[in-house]
Amino acid sequence: MSLAQMHREIEDFILAQVAERNSSPNTQEAYRRDLQDYAEFLASKKETLNSAVRDTVEDYLIHCDAQGFSQSTRGRRLSAIKSYYRFAYEEGLREDHPALQIRGPGRSKRLPKTLSENDVDRLLEAAKSQGRNKTDRLRNTCLMELLYASGMRVTELVSLPVASARGNPQMLLIKGKGSKERLVPLSPPARDALEAWLETRDAQEEVERIEHGTPPSPFLFPSRSKLGHLTRHRFYALIKEIAVAAGVDPSSVTPHRLRHAFATHLLANGADLRVIQTLMGHADLSSTEIYTHVLEERLQSLVLEHHPLAKPD
Repeated sequence: MSLAQMHREIEDFILAQVAERNSSPNTQEAYRRDLQDYAEFLASKKETLNSAVRDTVEDYLIHCDAQGFSQSTRGRRLSAIKSYYRFAYEEGLREDHPALQIRGPGRSKRLPKTLSENDVDRLLEAAKSQGRNKTDRLRNTCLMELLYASGMRVTELVSLPVASARGNPQMLLIKGKGSKERLVPLSPPARDALEAWLETRDAQEEVERIEHGTPPSPFLFPSRSKLGHLTRHRFYALIKEIAVAAGVDPSSVTPHRLRHAFATHLLANGADLRVIQTLMGHADLSSTEIYTHVLEERLQSLVLEHHPLAKPD
């Protein structure tokens, strides 16, 4: 089996993941990147996907460690390899699962970095004045308000269907990972921003229809990208521009960090962990529990800073 043949096997596996699990384009690309790197390692050892044994997989993980890859990267690559071999076993391509008994490198418990409520207030305010024209400013305000009000993942936000936002909704229906749907409530400022953006968006779309015959977009945030909506990369750049305008360190501001802020601020203000799990779209409560550690760290720092017995003599 040549390297090209191994790549074809990998594509067959990815197609199966799409069919069985409705994996997202980002997940597909992660599998492809990790497994192609593994296949190149096998080719250098004169091995193939179907000839590799447990020792070969362990050699690859040692190779990744020697390259300086982080624990999370090595863990992700092993997970991709295990998924491929499970598929190969079920499809009869192999009679065994060479990676089944291999334990991952574990994950270091890094607490998610977040933003203070004051930082978020400054970002939301800056979005109102950031943009080339009124349309851009209304869109930017809507993006930021929806993101912080709902804790959506960035892909969920930029690909929101416009139909879900019609009728001044109290809640938004979001399609998350694996096409799982969840409802998230909208704050009054988010609803106001959404209403203002929809009015401008629809008026602009009507002008395009009359002047150029452009069909209506199904997306809340349409663009001329291949996807038809604002891209994740464009929004990532946009949020950095808003951070600069807000006077907040742009290196500390990302869409995902606003998602962390949503969860952390809810927890700090008394929200139940199970509720936060539902709003975040976490399949497992353990993914949500990490925010309790963020809060504990913050409370500990407050005690050390303000309690009289914690002060040095």
